[in-house]
Amino acid sequence: MTTRWESLTAGRSGRRYADRFVQLAAAGVDVHGEAAFCHALAPAESRILDAGCGTGRVAIRLAELGHRCVGVDADPSMLGVARDRSAAVSWILADLADLDAPVASGAPEPAGAPPATDGPFDLIVAAGNVIALLAPGTEAAILRGLARRLAPGGLLVAGFGLDAAHLPLPAAPFELADYDGWCAAAGLTLDRRFATWQRTPFETGETGDAPLDRGEGRAAAPGYAVSVHRR
Repeated sequence: MTTRWESLTAGRSGRRYADRFVQLAAAGVDVHGEAAFCHALAPAESRILDAGCGTGRVAIRLAELGHRCVGVDADPSMLGVARDRSAAVSWILADLADLDAPVASGAPEPAGAPPATDGPFDLIVAAGNVIALLAPGTEAAILRGLARRLAPGGLLVAGFGLDAAHLPLPAAPFELADYDGWCAAAGLTLDRRFATWQRTPFETGETGDAPLDRGEGRAAAPGYAVSVHRR
């Protein structure tokens, strides 16, 4: 099935996507918020899977911080940039829906070795709206596959927009409750949730006896969620 990302980009946006973050970094913007967030959760030298790694920004930074990283993406234009930027990460060209099938990597794996995308992983991260840009209807199965690759006690960290203002889509393709339901069905439990990678508290808008909107009893709900689920 065609992913929402492929429908938007036709698999030709790798260099443009990478250049955007180069420009942000040159302007003084911290472009390593996702990696810093994951590094704070992961033990030293953790095995980490960057699911939907794109041009490798998060996986490369995590490798620099001492973790053993695998990056997987279905967009060859994105993965090509990642491979050019670092040989410290195992880069895998594959759709997240097909991780159980043979995959193409930058170098052949040793005979008899399990695929690089096999678990167990201490942490799996899906940043950059990856979950929201999967092929429609594949989300639950993909989350089950990711959960199977987590070590006991391992963490799935995902960040994605909840509305059109935080997504490259006209509307959110599913509700946050749907995502939590898919995770629960995959054997994952919500550990914590934030509104940004900088750990801004996540407020749903229900303010109870302490209204945040000058008496109306509701505050604006976050447009983005960073969710940490534990196996």
